[in-house]
Amino acid sequence: MIDLHTHTTASDGQCTPAELVARAASAGVEVLSVTDHDTTAACAPASAACARAGIEFVAGIEITAVVDGADLHILGYFIDPAAAALGAFLTEQRGRRLDRVRRIIERLSEHGIHLDVEAVLRPGTDDRSKAAGRPWIARAMIAAGHVATIAEAFDRWLSTGRPAFVARLGPTPEVVLREIHHAGGIASLAHPGLLGRDDLIPGLAHAGMDAIEAYHSKHRPDDTVRYITFADRLGLAVSGGSDYHADPNATIRIGGASLPRELYEALKTRRPSG
Repeated sequence: MIDLHTHTTASDGQCTPAELVARAASAGVEVLSVTDHDTTAACAPASAACARAGIEFVAGIEITAVVDGADLHILGYFIDPAAAALGAFLTEQRGRRLDRVRRIIERLSEHGIHLDVEAVLRPGTDDRSKAAGRPWIARAMIAAGHVATIAEAFDRWLSTGRPAFVARLGPTPEVVLREIHHAGGIASLAHPGLLGRDDLIPGLAHAGMDAIEAYHSKHRPDDTVRYITFADRLGLAVSGGSDYHADPNATIRIGGASLPRELYEALKTRRPSG
């Protein structure tokens, strides 16, 4: 199995890097990438744990860009997690995330849902390498008895068009592509089937995007075929992974939506030489 899309407690996952790798090893994963949102904090411990487990590790990230007021996620692979310019860029991204969480919690309070904002944000304020996000709010809402699941929190309150939604401020996709390339990586559009903006794909390819995530836990088989066809037509490589967060009540499993080996080998050839 090859899983190039997973998350840890450094962003919105519920496994530490070591726990994630242990689960990957138990599932039979042979190649693993940690792609936390706007942080590379988990790359070093995950890499070390993979080395001990005999798993090939790919340093990765998932960076949020903004198009027409909506989120667009771009995966970076084979990056240098310690690249200084990338680090500075991600620090700004995480600062915007903290601000957004505060504003969402303010919106919730206007609707009678009162959460301790400092408690929700504490992991990200105590450790500035961690990336805050809406799942942190959803888990606080569950703990306070306002909703039963993360899915309910998003469906009723946190998703686009819902009462507590706050649009994100962030960079354009072109800026994100540039940052990934400057860090020595290749860039892939995350879960395009969930984005619902296939019209953007040719422009992203023209702007330098290297790949597209055709394999994903929430893609239907016809989605996978469609995005492989996009990749063939536009000269892109193909990536794939589970998008595993270890959320309770979720059906996504680590190692799911495994990328075929031949497509992984083709993806690796996109890495910059030198």
